[in-house]
Amino acid sequence: MRLIIFSSLLILGLHSVGIKNKTMFSGKLDGSWVPVKQEIGGTSLPKTAFESQKLIISDSNYTFTAESVDKGMVKYSDDKMDIYGREGVNAGKHFTALYKYEDEQLTICYNLAGDSYPETFDTKGKRSYFLSVFKKETTKPQ
Repeated sequence: MRLIIFSSLLILGLHSVGIKNKTMFSGKLDGSWVPVKQEIGGTSLPKTAFESQKLIISDSNYTFTAESVDKGMVKYSDDKMDIYGREGVNAGKHFTALYKYEDEQLTICYNLAGDSYPETFDTKGKRSYFLSVFKKETTKPQ
């Protein structure tokens, strides 16, 4: 009987920790994000290349607006992301990424080839690596 009670408490405890971590972290990424810096293959892009872009994350769904609109699913764990395009020019594609959230900024280094996760946020010499630094879009009081 003790074994059953202990097992039940252990499972309940592990489940609660998992829910707490996901809830705490996913809330930070949810929202509208605008890029403040982008680079690909070590080359910085001019602000005019990304000034009209927006990334919206809501739980495990994303919408990315640029020249067109992409929608899909994002899964994240620890410092890694898996991005699955469902609609738009990236439909059917899988991208891997490394990300961090610090100082109110979301930094994502994508491997557009999707064959491995970036190990650092450095894109120099890596033609399929794309880095984007986002800040959360704030709503203006009316």
